[in-house]
Amino acid sequence: MKMYVTHTSPYARLSRMVAIEKGLENQVEIIAAQTRTEDSPYYDINPSGRVPYLVLDDGTGLEESALICYYLDHYDSAPTLFPQDESAIFQVKRLEAIARSMLDGMGVWGREFVYRPPELRSDFIIRHETARAFRMCDVFEDEVENPVMTGLVNMAQLTLACVFHGRDNQPDGFNWRNGRPKLTAWVDRIGERASVANTLPPPPKH
Repeated sequence: MKMYVTHTSPYARLSRMVAIEKGLENQVEIIAAQTRTEDSPYYDINPSGRVPYLVLDDGTGLEESALICYYLDHYDSAPTLFPQDESAIFQVKRLEAIARSMLDGMGVWGREFVYRPPELRSDFIIRHETARAFRMCDVFEDEVENPVMTGLVNMAQLTLACVFHGRDNQPDGFNWRNGRPKLTAWVDRIGERASVANTLPPPPKH
C-alpha cells in the first residue's frame, strides 16, 4: 500500500499514527505529496489533491482520514482503535467527533496565517476560530478524565493528540496549556507513544 501525505497535515498525521499503532509500517509506504501547486504530478494520482490518500495493492484509492483509519484498523480483521462493544464505540465516536470538529476549526484558523498575507487575513475568522478553540480547550480539560481518554488507545485519543501535540502557540496565540493542567498532562503523556512522537510535524516556517 502507498499513503500519500504532507507532513504538516494533521489528518495525514492521524492516518500515519494508525499505521504505526497497527504495526503496518512495512506494509504502508509513506510518500510525500506535492499539494497546492499548479500542475503537480500528484493530481494524476488523486485529482482532488487532498491528503491523506491511500492506494491499496489492487489500485483502489481511499480518500479521507476517517475512512483510511478505519481500513487500516480493520486490515488484520482484529480492530483495536474502534471498539466493538456498542456502548464503548458510542463514547469513542462522541469524543472523536468533538476532537475532529476542533481540528477542522484549527485548520481554518491556521490557514489564515499560512496562506494569506497579513493585509488579506480575516479578523472575523481569526476571532471566531480563536474563541471556538479556547472553548473546546475547556471542554477537553474535563473530558481527558473520561475513561475513553485514559484507557486503551483509540481513535478519540489519537485525534485529540493531533489537535494539541506539537502545536504549542500554533497558530499564534494558541496558548492552550495556560490554566489547563489536566489537558497538559494528558497531551504530554500521549506524546510519549511512538505513533505520536514519530509523526511530529515540522516546525512552522516564519
